[in-house]
Amino acid sequence: MSPRRRIDAGERDYFAVEPKEPIRWGLPIVAMVSALLIAAAIAGSTVILVRHLSDRRAEIKEADALGYVTAFMTGYTTVDPFHANDYADRIKAQATGDFRKMFQDKLNEIVVQVARAEPTEGSVMAAGIQRWNDDGSADVLVATKTSTRTADGKSVIESGSRWVATTIREGQQWKISQLIQVI
Repeated sequence: MSPRRRIDAGERDYFAVEPKEPIRWGLPIVAMVSALLIAAAIAGSTVILVRHLSDRRAEIKEADALGYVTAFMTGYTTVDPFHANDYADRIKAQATGDFRKMFQDKLNEIVVQVARAEPTEGSVMAAGIQRWNDDGSADVLVATKTSTRTADGKSVIESGSRWVATTIREGQQWKISQLIQVI
């Protein structure tokens, strides 16, 4: 046999140098960058979702407080002298804290004053949260309008006033803890 021998296709030449395949870095780098981008997108989406839910809860709480104070002030400024005791009971049921104590102390005077008054219809022109307090209560600035018919029934007298109502949630219900007329 000659020094140059032929290698069959099935035989392996142990003395031949086989070049190594080059390492392909493209696919692992693309996979790592993609994984980092996906993780960043998920983290960013989570932060945005948590912030959105927090803002939504705050908006709902604010709307709930404003809705309650608006309804309360409409009832508070609407006076029916024929139902003075019902008026006093309704206001007392929605009061708490200092406002309840003050209202309870002056209950008889308030009933007499309402019974002697002309029927009025109150409405809220505007209301807005002034600030949230540390105890969870809210100070709400309210502008009201009161309409009263004269004794002859021919004309209507309107007057406006501003109030700061402090409302706090007790259990599942909002209540008024302080009511101050602003001059």
